[in-house]
Parts: sequence; structure tokens; C-alpha cells
Amino acid sequence: MRIMFLNPVPNPKGDDSIGYNAADIEQRLNALASPGTEIKIAFPDDFKGSMVHSVMGGQDNLNGLHHMIQTPSLVKKIVWAQENGFDAVIQSNTFDPGIEGGRLAVTIPVIGLLRTSLHFACTLADKIGIVVPLASHIPYTQRLLRYYGMENFVTSIGPIGVYGPNLEARKDEITGITVDLIKGMIAEGAQMVVPLGGLLIPYVVAPADLTRATGIQVVNTKAIGISFAESCVRMGVTQSALTYPTASLTEQHFDQSAYE
Repeated sequence: MRIMFLNPVPNPKGDDSIGYNAADIEQRLNALASPGTEIKIAFPDDFKGSMVHSVMGGQDNLNGLHHMIQTPSLVKKIVWAQENGFDAVIQSNTFDPGIEGGRLAVTIPVIGLLRTSLHFACTLADKIGIVVPLASHIPYTQRLLRYYGMENFVTSIGPIGVYGPNLEARKDEITGITVDLIKGMIAEGAQMVVPLGGLLIPYVVAPADLTRATGIQVVNTKAIGISFAESCVRMGVTQSALTYPTASLTEQHFDQSAYE
């Protein structure tokens, strides 16, 4: 089984300028998979407008616009994945960019970590808290919750307030802030926590460490996404063709103009 773990940001230099070492993360993701499953990190092609993500990130204002601009390149890569023998695609970003468009373009399972983790948590608890990296993520997350019809299950959304480069060096700071944040969510009625922003949790801070420090289960969104994708492939199920009627497209269509 081959599963693509699709990063939302292009990586034309092939280095860790995107905020993490891809080879290291790929190894960690494969450790979460079952024997016989290969997880492969992939990146969309670079595109005009990709600078928007860097500029907005530098302003600590990741409000969702960057994901809207990324969507065509992500859908193109999802089509490429199907054409090149991948059994499923997981969007690595926990805000599900490109998921809806990708499902309209391919028949293999296209998995979003936010939607999948929300349903996982709400199967095991009645009320959940959501941790996000920045305050600008809060209204963005609220809109996604309304779209998914999940807002009534969420007690609160809280920002850590730390993002950007050199996150590993700030691990203790991030852990302390997050523990206090989660304890506040418990007081507001949260029974389980879904952390968004994978560069922070689980890549820097392990969900299990937060669980031990707070007494409430903090889920690992990456592990949930991989397990769910594997289950879909093993059972031979994918997104509903009635919900997502698939267009017949190839990767080349995304490079062509209708007016050429």
C-alpha cells in the first residue's frame, strides 16, 4: 500500500526551508503505519502566488487565504498521485486544504486530518477542545467547523501563539503554554483535545506528553489520518461518488489554458 502525505507548500529547493526535515518526518510517519504500508511525503509544484504563504506566516496571520491560493496546485498533485499508483492521499496540513477539490478529481481516498480527527474524537467523547497555533487560525477553524457541521461538539478553540522557525528550540515553551491552554479547556468542559498545526503537535511536542501532563487525551492527528487511510484502502472504500461526482481529468489539464 502506498499513501501520499501531501505537504501544502511547494519545496523547489528540496531542503528544510519549509520548516522541517522531510526525510526525518517521513521516517516518523512510516513508524505510525502498518507493516506493508509506505508513506511518501510529496509537495505540490511551485506556482505563482506561493509567496503569499511565507508573507502571511511572517506576519503571524495565517487566516486561510494561503490555503485558498494553494488549492489548484494541491488538486493537481492529487491527480498526479492517482495516475502514479498511490492508493490514497492524506493532506498533511490539519486545516484540510485542497481536500474538497481533490475528492472531485480522483477516485482514490483523499483524507483530511481535521475532519477525520474531529469524527474520531467525537466518537470517543461528547465535547472536544481544539488547540491552534495562532489567533488568526480561530475564525478560520470556526468556519471549517460550520462547514463540517461539527461546531456543536467543540467547547473552545485556543491559540498557542507560537509559530515560525526554530520551533524545536522552543519545545519547553510550547509545551508549557499548551498544557495551560488545555487545562483551561478542561475547565470549559472539553473531554478530549484535537491539536491543529502539525509543525507544533506532534512534530515538536508529542500528544502523549500533553496527555500525561493534563490528564485528558490529546489525539495524534497524523496517526489518525494514516490509520483511517489504511482502513479505507483495505476495505476498498473511498469518498462517495454521489457526494463527490468525479470529473475525468489528467494532470496535464492543470497546465493548459482553455484559450491556447
